[in-house]
Amino acid sequence: MPKIDVYNMQGKKVSDVELNEAVFGIEPNEAIVHSVLVNYLANQRQGTQNTKTRAEVRGGGRKPWRQKGTGRARQGSIRAPQWIKGGIALGPKPRSYKYTVNKKERRLAIKSILSSKVLENNLVVVDKMDVKEIKTKTMVAALDSLKVTGKTLIMLPEKNENVQKSARNIEGVKTTLVNTINVYDLLKYNKLVVTLDTVKKLEEVYE
Repeated sequence: MPKIDVYNMQGKKVSDVELNEAVFGIEPNEAIVHSVLVNYLANQRQGTQNTKTRAEVRGGGRKPWRQKGTGRARQGSIRAPQWIKGGIALGPKPRSYKYTVNKKERRLAIKSILSSKVLENNLVVVDKMDVKEIKTKTMVAALDSLKVTGKTLIMLPEKNENVQKSARNIEGVKTTLVNTINVYDLLKYNKLVVTLDTVKKLEEVYE
């Protein structure tokens, strides 16, 4: 079982915790992570792109000149695709890009990323996130004490308005909840800061 140090918000080590190997100690499966990430990004697409076909462009109802005898190529409409201001042939239309992946694959992808965070020493465990008032300065000081720099994801076991609002103005820092995590956020943010309660909840959900 992987063992990791536990710190308080002042950056001092207070204990250590043994992580569940089934969640934090598996061999990362990059292919599954990639598959689930592509699915997540596809599902975020609005799919509202639209182009007009020759039937939808205004005008072009009359044949521009007679079929034969002019010396020019035959034309049926000034809104045919080869004309300037004509309709678009085979252009994109509104559609849904959504598709599903298996629940088992999603869970494996999350566990793979959590395990790679442990392997790369990018997982920081805090005994508790105790912010008494909404103050960005307090959160900045806590992250500095924990020597956490760069893009950071703070994962909470449940809603905590003081922590969430204190962290939302810090560049490169985002807060999320255990029940709303996704592959994209876990990959986008290099450091992952969790509390002991978050670790327990992750082990309950993903074991």
